[in-house]
Amino acid sequence: MHLDVVDLRNFYYRTQLGRAAQRAVRDRVLGLWPAGQAEMTGLTVVGFGFAVPLLRPYLEHARRVIGLMPAEQGVMPWPTGLPNVSVLCDEVRWPLETGMADRIVMLHGLETSDNASALMAEAWRVLGPGGRALFIVPNRAGLWAPREGTPFGCGRPYTLGQLDAQARAAGFVPERHAAALYIPPSHRRFWLRSAPMWERMGQQVSGFLAAGVVMLEVSKQLHAPRRGGLGEAVRRPLRVLEGQPRPSAKPA
Repeated sequence: MHLDVVDLRNFYYRTQLGRAAQRAVRDRVLGLWPAGQAEMTGLTVVGFGFAVPLLRPYLEHARRVIGLMPAEQGVMPWPTGLPNVSVLCDEVRWPLETGMADRIVMLHGLETSDNASALMAEAWRVLGPGGRALFIVPNRAGLWAPREGTPFGCGRPYTLGQLDAQARAAGFVPERHAAALYIPPSHRRFWLRSAPMWERMGQQVSGFLAAGVVMLEVSKQLHAPRRGGLGEAVRRPLRVLEGQPRPSAKPA
């Protein structure tokens, strides 16, 4: 089940709960991937699904920022007031060259995909060797997954183990995991005002049990192929001389 871009925009930009969720998830992403000049200069950052609320901090220092939105979801211009970088695309055929991305952030993409394995494979293709991807999905054991009134209540929620297994099957190497969104999914003013406290407490105490989303950071590692020919040549470098008469050990 795909989400509609209008509903996503209204949730994240026009509701207090959505803005609180955006801030909680974005702060956690920045904790993993700082947006400073030293970390982002020269890098291409790609977001897929509806990841643009998380990408704004990278606009200043990254070489290029691209927001990919699947056709089933729809697309909106982003960022406001700046040249548009959002693109409508097929979810399993991205309009990007192989190995082009240094960082990929996926939010509201994997859990709503009709073919999650093919989507993972496409992300692997676009990510460059040594690059990093961050998959953010609703936590099956969290408070947000059962709430259909938010984007985190749509699609298939994951456990960390399920996300890890799917990433490995696509060829990624899991590096580290995290969680965010500990605030209860309520529009009540008390919960919204106390959101920063819930995030701090959740990171210290609750682990993954109460988190609204789980995050898995992965890398793309390519190993050089092993070829027997060169090793054989080194082990027997003078094979071409086999069968030839050997010089006498005694002087003439």
